[in-house]
Formats: sequence, C-alpha cells, structure tokens
Amino acid sequence: MTNLRSQRRMASEIIKRGKNGIWLDPERGFKVALAVTREDIQKLIHDGVIKPRKEVGTSRGRARKQKFKRARGQRRGPGSRKGTANARSNKKTLWINKIRAQRKYLKKLRGDEYISPNTYRVLYKQSKGNHFRSVRFLGNHIRESGVSLKRIPEGY
Repeated sequence: MTNLRSQRRMASEIIKRGKNGIWLDPERGFKVALAVTREDIQKLIHDGVIKPRKEVGTSRGRARKQKFKRARGQRRGPGSRKGTANARSNKKTLWINKIRAQRKYLKKLRGDEYISPNTYRVLYKQSKGNHFRSVRFLGNHIRESGVSLKRIPEGY
C-alpha cells in the first residue's frame, strides 16, 4: 500500500484529532492516495472514506458502583480512611452548622412568641456554651422545662 502519511496528517488537522484518531477506509485506499489538497481530504471525509475513530474514555461504571456503596455506608471503615477524624469532618464546621441551626430555631420561637426575649437570651447563651446537642434536644429542653409561653407543636 502507498504511503498515506501526509493525507492522515491533513485529515487529523481538519478533524482536529491526533493522527492515530483517524480511520482510513482500507478498501478505498487508492482514493485517499490520490487526494493531494485539503479540499480533496474534506470531500473524502464527507463521503465517509476518512472518519474520526471513536474516542475511548475512562469508564465510570466502577466509580458509580463505589459511590452507591459509599452512600450506604460501605467502604468507609478504618482501613479505608486516610485523614484524621477532623480532616474528614471538620469540628469547627460541624460546630458552625449546629450553632447556626440552634440560633435560627431560637429566633423563630422568639418571633412567633413561643418564648420571651429573656428566655431567648438565656437559651442563646446555653446554646453558645454547647449545652444542647442539636435543635431537637433544644426543643425538648424548652418543652420539658416549661419556659415556653405557649405550647410548641412537635414538628415545629
């Protein structure tokens, strides 16, 4: 077979692929050999004598499977962990999220007049002192201690 190096080069420039990413029809190699200009090559590309090869990517199948397992809590044991506990879930970020949620809840209770401003201030300070584990514990404390002005609904 004839040397089709220049045709392959031109085709790769036109298609914007690497030289190995170009397929030349072996049955019609003589047509490719006769193509000298870029216009000839473009015509052959249009006719399907020269085609770009299918790009080969990295399969995400295994990654999706792993992600699904991790969502279920698998592959998260001590042998799979690289960073420290603080690196994996930062204590400061956890604290910020927790305190913001509690303060938002307290503001809502004060705004809807479930608690008085004085009670709000006391509970705010207790929250700041890490007295409550979560918003749920804060709500339970308010219900059980009887500091609310009116009954707070369960899901509130």
